[in-house]
Amino acid sequence: MNTGEKCLIIIPAYNEAENIEKVVDNIIQNYPQYDYVVVNDGSTDDTEKICIEKGYSVLNLPINMGIGGAVQTGYCYARDNDYDMAVQIDGDGQHDVGYLAEMVRLIENGEADVVIGSRFVQKEGFQSSRLRRLGIKMLSALGLLLTGVRVGDITSGYRLVNRRFIRIFSEDYPADYPEPEAMIIAAIYGGRITEYPVVMHERAGGTSSITIGRSVYYMIKVTLAMLIRRLSFGVRR
Repeated sequence: MNTGEKCLIIIPAYNEAENIEKVVDNIIQNYPQYDYVVVNDGSTDDTEKICIEKGYSVLNLPINMGIGGAVQTGYCYARDNDYDMAVQIDGDGQHDVGYLAEMVRLIENGEADVVIGSRFVQKEGFQSSRLRRLGIKMLSALGLLLTGVRVGDITSGYRLVNRRFIRIFSEDYPADYPEPEAMIIAAIYGGRITEYPVVMHERAGGTSSITIGRSVYYMIKVTLAMLIRRLSFGVRR
């Protein structure tokens, strides 16, 4: 880090025994300039055992809190340990830490408060299914309508935030399917949101928890959550 600012990589992990070793070892071996913490979200497989045996920096949640609870735990850790920036990456190997240096530069230079690693800027690498892309476009359009801010890859879990949003997200972070709602929070708090082009990979192993049924639930739940979040902020103001 050229300016001496500290950046924490938050890795939420639920049943990622097949992937977590590869993800963390890549950071340790190739990106030692960043600190990291695995947030083991009550996994029922060997995720916790692997992290302990390998001596990883890990926070073990006693029960499954969901992705939102795991990520918020990471933000609390970043806040309490005085980090200047924190980035969320998935524990399944989809996100390439090699892009992080340029994302960090955008915050260091004062160009952004929140940087989204977006697969849709240059449309390279894993693009997700056609149905999911349609859902993402719908949520992006809703976000624009509610806040005036367009985030193309609004469901991306690869996101870097500065010290201000570490504090905000440590105190207020959506619990279930949080990424689109978190961008509503960032926008209504006046955050400068920038997308940076990245190439994402298909998960290295294991099975995604998102099924067709859950996808339908996701769209309904997230749409309502985004609307309620925007309306509640207006009431508070």
